[in-house]
Amino acid sequence: MEDLKSKLENAEYNKSKFPGLVYRNKDPKAVFLLFNSGKVVCTGSKSIEDAQISSKKLIQELLKQGVDVDSSNEIIVQNIVASADLKSVLNLNSVALGFGMENIEYEPEQFPGLVYRMKEPKVVILLFGSGKMVITGGKSPIDCEKAYKSIKEKLINLNIL
Repeated sequence: MEDLKSKLENAEYNKSKFPGLVYRNKDPKAVFLLFNSGKVVCTGSKSIEDAQISSKKLIQELLKQGVDVDSSNEIIVQNIVASADLKSVLNLNSVALGFGMENIEYEPEQFPGLVYRMKEPKVVILLFGSGKMVITGGKSPIDCEKAYKSIKEKLINLNIL
């Protein structure tokens, strides 16, 4: 990894802090984590298309530096994180009671948000009293959109929104 770090501009490697090399792509913006196992994780891109473009740029840069790369490996989207704003203040105690406690974690002394584990689509939603929410675990943007619509509908039906 040290050798690769010296060849790649915008690369950081500090084995005592993190076991992988961190490579930052500027356009489109993305961060790659490269591991000795050969696995690569792309994070921070704004879209799947940006992740794919950035990944191709990384592969080209690695090939240019003489790194043997199997560019036939497919890119697998494992986790999409989305944020949304319900534009309404939420009483999270009411939300917790309305949603039922089986899929909810809400301990305001520990964390200011309510954690809701949705079964379909299989995502985790963090709801905050400000009405802002974070949806994580989606495999596609459609999963995140479905989760948002489902939460909003559920809150409307409970007269919380």
